Amino acid sequence: MIEKLPSHLLENAVEQLSQLPGVGRKTALRLVLYMLRQPTDNTDKLTDALHHVRHDICHCRVCHNISDTEVCPICADQRRDSHTVCVVENVQDVMAIENTRQYNGLYHVLGGIISPMDGIAPCDIEIDSLVERVQNGDIKEVILALASTMEGDTTGFYISRRLQPTGVAVSVIARGISVGDELEYTDEITLGRSILNRTPFGK
Repeated sequence: MIEKLPSHLLENAVEQLSQLPGVGRKTALRLVLYMLRQPTDNTDKLTDALHHVRHDICHCRVCHNISDTEVCPICADQRRDSHTVCVVENVQDVMAIENTRQYNGLYHVLGGIISPMDGIAPCDIEIDSLVERVQNGDIKEVILALASTMEGDTTGFYISRRLQPTGVAVSVIARGISVGDELEYTDEITLGRSILNRTPFGK
């Protein structure tokens, strides 16, 4: 255990950094001391970058992916297949699928999955906007690329029921992904094959 630090400013910096996932007080102290040894410009660039990330990044008004502009580069790319939308839980899943280079459609980021245990209801994630997007657009297929967990399956089932009146084809990525695995931790080859070998939902 770290004893009381000699500076209140140092203590505050360590306290803030230790709130990051996977960063304890020892690691936080090591990072702060490292930054103190760096040129002032380097530290200023870091704090400036963090400030802009927090205050200037927005979410795409179409798919809810992280973006620097109102419409993200993927949605704005005319070369993408606008008839196919891949539904994912979060931004990390978009990055994981993009890294496979096997998918050329658009995305829809839910921002979470249905989880009664965590108090997350359908109204808390971007399901209504997905239904509206399908109803008002020219989308022919919706791919459900959600985690192979009870919550992921529940979310997929709910979405398929909501989309049923629209007549759009709903498919789910092939189960090459192990049950219980998160997409962002799946290797690119397995994830790519799962996208290519997707199957109709419910079959």
